[in-house]
Amino acid sequence: MEPADASLVVDFLNTVDIEKSGDLLTEPHLWQRWAAERGLHPGPLPTAQQARDALRASIGDPRPRSADARAAVHVEVTPEGPALVADNAVGAVLAAAARLAILGHWRRMKICPADDCLWAFYDHSRNRSRTWCSMSVCGNREKARAWRGRR
Repeated sequence: MEPADASLVVDFLNTVDIEKSGDLLTEPHLWQRWAAERGLHPGPLPTAQQARDALRASIGDPRPRSADARAAVHVEVTPEGPALVADNAVGAVLAAAARLAILGHWRRMKICPADDCLWAFYDHSRNRSRTWCSMSVCGNREKARAWRGRR
């Protein structure tokens, strides 16, 4: 099962869809809807674009240049203990990414190497060896290409 933090980060990273040529962070209303569906305040669109590019670059997406990503996040002591709290969606995503990094799970965040996919995913494999977003789609295509190349 995917941790909630990983799910939020993967959803955010996949606001761009290479295969369908879609990008939710090109239109303010699409960004606002994405944030609202997750119970978050959207915050500025340019900040979201910059954060997504920086996070995708940090896990291996070859397209965006690495960029700085910043958002206001603070520590709040709750009855359950200390918690990272953010005022908007970008802060919530960056706080989730920070928690994944602190717990050693950031290395499980990956980008599918298929040029026509580049989908972000969380590697659930025991030894962190998963390569493709889906063996039934991208993995199968690559195996078929390799087989045809050997024939």
